[in-house]
Amino acid sequence: MASSLFYHDGPRIVAAVLNRTGAALINRRHTLGLLTAAAIVPSRAFAHVAPQRSEIRDDLAKRFVDAGTAGTFVGYKFDDYLIIASDTDRSGQAFLPASTFKIPNSLIALETGVVGDPDKDVFKWDGVKRSIEAWNQDHTLRSAIAASVVPVYQEIARRIGAARMQKYVDLFEYGNRNIGGGIDQFWLTGELRIDPIEQIDFVDRLRRGVLPVSKRSQDLVRDILPVTKAGDATICAKSGLLGAELGKTSLGWLVGWAEKGNAQTVFALNLDIREPRHAADRMKLAQQCLADIGAI
Repeated sequence: MASSLFYHDGPRIVAAVLNRTGAALINRRHTLGLLTAAAIVPSRAFAHVAPQRSEIRDDLAKRFVDAGTAGTFVGYKFDDYLIIASDTDRSGQAFLPASTFKIPNSLIALETGVVGDPDKDVFKWDGVKRSIEAWNQDHTLRSAIAASVVPVYQEIARRIGAARMQKYVDLFEYGNRNIGGGIDQFWLTGELRIDPIEQIDFVDRLRRGVLPVSKRSQDLVRDILPVTKAGDATICAKSGLLGAELGKTSLGWLVGWAEKGNAQTVFALNLDIREPRHAADRMKLAQQCLADIGAI
């Protein structure tokens, strides 16, 4: 069953507001980058886009119940100006981004010159044997994001440094913008928090190439993002597992976009990792939810 309005109660997120005639409007700053001519007006100034529709779908929420866990899914169907969410609560709840922060971290690395070429610059393995075997080798940026290699991205963050990192996190308006807790820990165990709506906002701006960094950096990051085929659709997405580097996972993310023909849908999913299988379930659940909303 679908509900036609989609609200978040926080001061930043109001995913649907009503005008005087009752038509749903999107507040550009408080939700997604839904400018009709985004390439012409890439700024994040206040703006409204109408008409816009939004739905809460019980069938999406049931996907997580059936999987034996709790979670949320939010999809933004770009061409339809349609936001579809599984719930009104968790979809606005902020968590540590975990390895989904590899997306902005990669952008910042390229923009600052910490990484010049995602295929040629090599990060040498530090010789520390870790439980995830794919981490115990040299990596380029492309291979490191594919294997979600935390130690490589921690080294990247250290090379970027706190001042430059804060500058770009602010420019991106990424989550709560708080990089407290250590330059190589703030997205893993520190103070950074982001909710699914904010994830979609950020990923959508990357998809459209309107983030406040160079076209080259955005093109390269879109190119290195992991790709999954789902029938005649393509899903570009980055996963995240809170506690993966410690072997104690508690929360899983998957954020990105799906393309089917000319239609594109940006999405964010997170779920509690109550059993080991739930980590593996992220892509399956995302595909089920995307199929439920007609995105793939």
